[in-house]
Amino acid sequence: MPDFAARLVFENGKSLEFHGPADITKETTEAIVNAANASLLGGGGVDGAIHRAGGPSILAECRRIVAEIKYLPAGKAVITTGGRLPAAYVIHTVGPVYQIGNQDEAETLASCYRESIRVADDHGIHSLAFPAISTGAYGYPVHEAAEIAIGTIVQVLPPCTHVQKVRFVLFEVSTCNAFIHAAEKHARLNKSAIFEKGPS
Repeated sequence: MPDFAARLVFENGKSLEFHGPADITKETTEAIVNAANASLLGGGGVDGAIHRAGGPSILAECRRIVAEIKYLPAGKAVITTGGRLPAAYVIHTVGPVYQIGNQDEAETLASCYRESIRVADDHGIHSLAFPAISTGAYGYPVHEAAEIAIGTIVQVLPPCTHVQKVRFVLFEVSTCNAFIHAAEKHARLNKSAIFEKGPS
C-alpha cells in the first residue's frame, strides 16, 4: 500500500508527498530536515525531538559547524549525520519568526526549502522529509506557510540531479490537511503536477 495521504507527481516521475499525523524522527528517507534555531544547539519542538532521538553525534557536528560560522542565518541550511535516527542525514535550516507577514518573511521561508533541497542534491541524497517549518513556536500561519512551501518545492524539485522524492511529515492532522489543500490547489491552478490522494 502506498504510504502517503496525498502527493503531487511531476512529469519526470519525481514526487512531493504528504504524510501525517506522523513523527519525523522515525522517517526512513535518506535525510530529514530539522527546523533548527540559529545556535544549532537544539531546542524545543521538532528540533529537540530530533536531537533526543538522534543522540549526541548530531550535536557534536553542530558544535563544529558553529565554531566555524558562529550561527546559522535564517533561510540557510547545513547538513550533519543522522546519528541514531533511521535517516542517514539531518539538514538543519532556520525558519523566520512570523511578525507582520512581510515579504522578507515569505522569502526567508521559501529559502529554507530551496536551500535544504540544494544541500540534499549536492550530497547525492535521493529522498528527504520536511516538517512544517516556522509554523510552531515561530508562529507562521499554517495555510500561508503551506502555500509558500509547496510553491517553492514545485519549482526546485523537478530540475534536481539527485533528489527524487520530498515528503512532508506533519505532526498534526490539521497541518497535514492544510498542506494537502494547498497542494491540490496548486495542481489545479498551475498544471505542473498531478495531484493524487492516498489510500483512505
